[in-house]
Amino acid sequence: MGFVNVYFSLGSNLGDRKGNISGALRRMDEALGTGYSALSSLIETEPMGFTGGKFLNAAVLYRIVRETHPPLEVLRIVKEIEREMGRTDAPEIDLSGNRIYHSRPIDIDILFYGPETVDIPELVIPHKGILERPFVMVPLLEVARPSLKRSFPEYFKRK
Repeated sequence: MGFVNVYFSLGSNLGDRKGNISGALRRMDEALGTGYSALSSLIETEPMGFTGGKFLNAAVLYRIVRETHPPLEVLRIVKEIEREMGRTDAPEIDLSGNRIYHSRPIDIDILFYGPETVDIPELVIPHKGILERPFVMVPLLEVARPSLKRSFPEYFKRK
């Protein structure tokens, strides 16, 4: 049985933000069949690319069974958790091809899936824009294992 380290970003800017992140983690533990291995501190950030309430953000690491949780299954799980927790906005794209963002009770993004890269219409791993998003990088740096830093040095080199 092979295991893989999967890193996620979590964010919430509606309702009980801390409770939303805790609730998402409980649901992820159940759906992924294990508790998380590492959880960053919660940080508060301004919304990026739209107007809304401040976000609480975190990064979390799970060590999961690769065979039962391939990348698309993990995506299905986190999207289902988002829907169960009240996220109703479907992805919107403006005329320039840029994503339109909205406030949400929970946002769960797959940042890294072991050393693998995925580039299909439904899923891109590593997640796009990690380096341009301090609300992702700051918490990720708290939980990133040396193996991740070796696999993707371009994300972790000192500036």
